[in-house]
Amino acid sequence: MATTKSKLIGGNFLFSETDIKDVFIPEEFTEEQFMIFNMVRDFCVKEFHSLGMEKIALLDAEKDKEFVLEKFKKAAELGICGVSIPEEYGGMGLDFNTGLLFTEALSVGLAFATTIGAQVSIGSLPIVFYGTHEQKEKYLPKIASGEYACAYALTEPSSGSDANSAKSNAVLNEAGTHYLLNGQKMWITNGGFADIFIVFAKIDNDERLSAFIVEKEFGGIEIGKEEKKMGIKASSTVQLFFNNVPIPKENLLGERGKGFNMALNILNNGRIKIGAGGVGGIKFGLTKSVEYANQRIQFEKPISDFGAIKYKLGQMAMLAFVNESAVYRVGAEVDKKYKEFLASGATENDAKINSMREYAIECAILKVQGSDAVCWSADEAIQIHGGMGYSMETGVEMAYRDARITKIYEGTNEINRMLALAEFYKRAFQTKELKINDAMKTIPLGIAQNFNPFNNGFLADETEIVSNLKSVFMIITGAAGRKLKTKLVDEQEIVMNLADIMSVAFMAESAILRVKKLKANKDTDKEQLKLKTKMTQLYVYEALDIARKAADNAIDSYSSGVEKFTMKRVIGSLLKNYDINPKDTRRAIADAAIAANQCPF
Repeated sequence: MATTKSKLIGGNFLFSETDIKDVFIPEEFTEEQFMIFNMVRDFCVKEFHSLGMEKIALLDAEKDKEFVLEKFKKAAELGICGVSIPEEYGGMGLDFNTGLLFTEALSVGLAFATTIGAQVSIGSLPIVFYGTHEQKEKYLPKIASGEYACAYALTEPSSGSDANSAKSNAVLNEAGTHYLLNGQKMWITNGGFADIFIVFAKIDNDERLSAFIVEKEFGGIEIGKEEKKMGIKASSTVQLFFNNVPIPKENLLGERGKGFNMALNILNNGRIKIGAGGVGGIKFGLTKSVEYANQRIQFEKPISDFGAIKYKLGQMAMLAFVNESAVYRVGAEVDKKYKEFLASGATENDAKINSMREYAIECAILKVQGSDAVCWSADEAIQIHGGMGYSMETGVEMAYRDARITKIYEGTNEINRMLALAEFYKRAFQTKELKINDAMKTIPLGIAQNFNPFNNGFLADETEIVSNLKSVFMIITGAAGRKLKTKLVDEQEIVMNLADIMSVAFMAESAILRVKKLKANKDTDKEQLKLKTKMTQLYVYEALDIARKAADNAIDSYSSGVEKFTMKRVIGSLLKNYDINPKDTRRAIADAAIAANQCPF
């Protein structure tokens, strides 16, 4: 598929080619940024890992509330609670990509990462993005200092993914001074000890949600019992009941009826941060696993010598690398877009909101890919540990339980797959931001050229495969759309198939761009370049399998007869064989981790 130079447009990766000079890679983080990373990671290790994994696993939000609050206050003293808050309001004012690096480091804190994550992301960002100057002055310094703990209250018993169907209601009193809030919220992280809540409710009979800043001290708030959860047990999760809670009129957050859009934008932020946390989680599982595999002797040698174990270690390392490449690529794009909006005259608030909204497609992809990868890695970490993995002693059973929620919160992975496609359709066919028709015209030529099996240059075959993955996505999207028309959105299985093809194309491209940029840098360590090239090649190999399966499923689901035969022949020509030895490649990656006794990059 012919491509154009990349522009700062979300979803444009499907139609454009990114110059390596324009892509950010994790190796470019500064010493100062890594100092922040190390500060957060060291804090988590000192305050939690030093207790021993069994004690951490037994921490309970209800029984150990004071302990968790103590650690929360210590984190605040280091400035951790204010990472996303502007300096003028007492925060660190980190750029977005550094905030993602912070999130990766925080993942080492296991369940505590959920507590702090809610504070610095969904709990405070609505005020950062949408608050008036007066609201920011009143609340943000206290949030940054840890004096105020925050919670985000959106979900209700009858409204989860369908958030706008919420029944919580606010009515302005006769004096016109306060809204009276009534309703129920559930699955509220930090709810058991929060001082302020960002609450979404409908005013009167509005069709759309509004948002409010609600202080616990307003009264009328009943806090339910701590939920008994599968994982993240040390984090507080409760129901909230609002009984005529008087909210000052000036605590309406943003515009009336715009709460749903606010929630979506805040969730975009949370989604990519799940991707960043996933990177940290995979590295944690990999390091724990390789340490154990190196010291566990069976049949007179360490189990890390066995191919079945190397398969798992190599796969973990590859998934960590690819997700890391994609997360920080997008994080940097968000920062660039923010500056672009500012330069065009946008306010700081609008620039932050719109730069995040711009990459809604990519955020959804990273949420799905990161959570799927960390859950797979946690499962395999237990398998590597065998019986010990099932005990609390090693920490991997806790990691497994904690990881599972990442597929659910911030929108389930199924919802996010469909969201990514819905956002693509909107931009391609409604707003016309994405030039799909121009791209479709180039595909026949791309198919003809694909029969040439010889490619020259570093990662040339891999680059062609990514281009072909994009073409496959376009072809099936166009064909399914013509056949099913408006019914396509109801065929969720096909939509998710298409999302999977789009996702692996983006992830593979991110890894390829990273390695190409490393190769262009004469200071890059040759052994690291070799390792990262192998991880990229392994992912491309697996991306092809994922895309083939997804394409076959989609085509078989909407077509038949000659149309089906023709489509499969065309797609088969694009998703041609990729000649690497996956066993040897994966073993080489595993050997690097085994030699390092940790994540090898």
